[in-house]
Amino acid sequence: MIKLKIKSGDIVRVIAGDHKGAEGKVLRVYREKNKAIVEGVNLVSKHTKPSAKNPQGGIVKKEASIQISNISLIDPKTKETTRVGIRVEGDKKVRFSKKSNQVL
Repeated sequence: MIKLKIKSGDIVRVIAGDHKGAEGKVLRVYREKNKAIVEGVNLVSKHTKPSAKNPQGGIVKKEASIQISNISLIDPKTKETTRVGIRVEGDKKVRFSKKSNQVL
């Protein structure tokens, strides 16, 4: 299993696929599948039967997972996509933006 450099709460941009150019916040990361769920991106329609939670039933829109290789982190300083590096500062490992060299 590889070390993923994208974490929950990061702001990312889709760089490949049907939703290219869309931006959103990472809600969840699945390390074993190398996938992530991004808020407002890759919405799918799910048909639901009426239940106690949803008495109407009908079609519900929800986010589906997207491959990690298809998303890129947005640098908070330059607001552009950037690669992420890991370095040791003191006794802790920290993530940093390779464009602005700023700790994330």
